[in-house]
Amino acid sequence: MTPPDGLAEPVGFVGFAAQPARPLAAAVVPALAASPPVPGAVARFLPVRAALAGIIVAGLAALAWRLSGEAGGTRLALSLVFGALFGLVLQRSRFCFYCQWRDFLVLGDPRGMLGILAALAIGVAGYAVVLGAWMPDPSGTRLAPDAHIGPVGPVLVLAGLAFGAGMALSGSCISAHLYRLGEGSPTAPFALLGTALGFVLGFLTWNPLYLASLSEAPVLWLPRHLGYAGTLALSLALLAALAWPLLRRLPAPAPAARPDPLHAVFVARWPVWLGGLAVGALGTLAYLRVGPLGVTAEIGGRTRQAAGSLGWLPDRLEGLDTFRGCATAVRDAALTPNGLFVGGLVLASFAAALVAGQFRPALPNPGQVVRGLTGGLLLGWGAMTGLGCSVGTLLSGIMAGAVSGWVFGVAMFAGAAGTLWLGRRAGVLA
Repeated sequence: MTPPDGLAEPVGFVGFAAQPARPLAAAVVPALAASPPVPGAVARFLPVRAALAGIIVAGLAALAWRLSGEAGGTRLALSLVFGALFGLVLQRSRFCFYCQWRDFLVLGDPRGMLGILAALAIGVAGYAVVLGAWMPDPSGTRLAPDAHIGPVGPVLVLAGLAFGAGMALSGSCISAHLYRLGEGSPTAPFALLGTALGFVLGFLTWNPLYLASLSEAPVLWLPRHLGYAGTLALSLALLAALAWPLLRRLPAPAPAARPDPLHAVFVARWPVWLGGLAVGALGTLAYLRVGPLGVTAEIGGRTRQAAGSLGWLPDRLEGLDTFRGCATAVRDAALTPNGLFVGGLVLASFAAALVAGQFRPALPNPGQVVRGLTGGLLLGWGAMTGLGCSVGTLLSGIMAGAVSGWVFGVAMFAGAAGTLWLGRRAGVLA
């Protein structure tokens, strides 16, 4: 069963699952000790948690204000703000591609998948408006500015399958590991370390894959062939076709209790459909003012810089920097838009988890270390080879009308489902 609100690790190796993680909060920071997310328990330490969360939010606001006052700093400030809002939405609504997919496959609960479809529907409509204003005629040879539109071919399918398998093994996609880092997840640090190692592996295998397939793979952008109206109509029709069988499986609504507004906003899990609508709106606004949503550009760029300085990478990565997606160029600046976006995501999810009583740091058990590293390795290789992850290639790609987003998404969900099925059948995955 998936834990309520996604506060515990959603999947694990059975051989290690019985070993409980050792709580750190009670021993190190008593005021932040883990407690069930019920009103009375949260209220006990709410002033302390709220004060710490307020300090984090004030610090983020102050940094954004300072950045906005510097030459060329507006984009950096907006990246920080959008990242913080994204982290808040992810944490409060448990917006995780793998968690929602697993809830549907194992529990038959379609609500999370409907939330993902809602995010895509809002995003494709928003992108159509933005792109229509920026580039009224999409029929030429140009592609949408900065949009995540990648090559379509066997390598993209392989990347999606690997990324999906990594989600099943580690328990989350990369963006969810980032927000769970703010919740004190014992698996997330190892998954993110494994992701960085997976990027190194991806760089090492890039040249053979590029020469064998990627160099001749078509880059397919639907508005070039269908126009914006046709792309919007087709995308919404596909999303509706996917949503229809899910809507028919919705459980009967439970009797609604009289809501406590503060508890509903700051403690209880937000409906995933609400999180999906917010993600779609944020994706549109971020593209309008900064760039497409994505969480792997900074990880990939810093990893490429470090691995290159150690002499681990080939002298030339053929054609890599000519493709769209979550760019992995070497970072010279200390602060980058994507780095601030990721930092804002983690800090805002930490602040939200504090207020909700969902900050639960723990020492990892062996299973969490193993599945974090192995799953992260696949996540990193898939994200590097697919030029993005579930947020960059899938979410931002589909919103922009890229066929690569749909192909990666199908492969990703198939890889996750197959790995979960095999793992459960073998008694390895819970």
